[in-house]
Amino acid sequence: MSSRSAALQSSSLHVALVEDDAELRDAILAPALRADGCSVVVAGSAAELYRAMLDRMPDIVVLDIRLPDQSGFEVARYLRGNSTVGIVMLTGRVTAADRVRGLDLGADAYLTKPVDATVVCATVRSVARRLATPCSNGGGAWALGADGWRLIAPDGVTVDLSATERVLLQMLFASANSTVQRDTLIAALADDTDTFDPHRLDMVMHRLRRKLVDSGMPALPLHTVRGVGYVLVPG
Repeated sequence: MSSRSAALQSSSLHVALVEDDAELRDAILAPALRADGCSVVVAGSAAELYRAMLDRMPDIVVLDIRLPDQSGFEVARYLRGNSTVGIVMLTGRVTAADRVRGLDLGADAYLTKPVDATVVCATVRSVARRLATPCSNGGGAWALGADGWRLIAPDGVTVDLSATERVLLQMLFASANSTVQRDTLIAALADDTDTFDPHRLDMVMHRLRRKLVDSGMPALPLHTVRGVGYVLVPG
């Protein structure tokens, strides 16, 4: 096992917290992450993050989008193109388009402010677990293709995904074996959750299951937790 995998499977995660709100960063999130067992380096800008990475590569980057010197989207693109770090985007930008853009650029999770520090800690742990034990169809598990646009069955059969299916499955894989709340999934699809018909979420899931059957794939291990959400058990 590599040292990075060992770190991801233990409590010794090294987290880079990139947030230009000093009070949120230094008084709330950093102490919470340290109390949760992580080592934390803080940065108030993209430049500070890049300098910190020269000293030690983080396992997870918690990344605000609105930074003084570079967009968090640009930072995410750089990180995904040059490393395998986990990326948790933390931002006040709440539109579905922003969520889709962040996930498209390689973010493993997308949290919107205001958010409780315990949720940030739990998300960091969830991403770390997924990175430590990545899905692999070679090992008999379901997986997403590297670009996220294909779903791969345990037998290697693939099916192309729509943008909506991709966003939902990325969220479900990021929280594999844990229930993802309906409200969380709906928020990823709609800018205005108050006017969004929640039955549309169920219809998307139904059509995805039917699509796989029609493609000759085995049943997706996607389970409905009635009244709560969905849980994916990739194997």
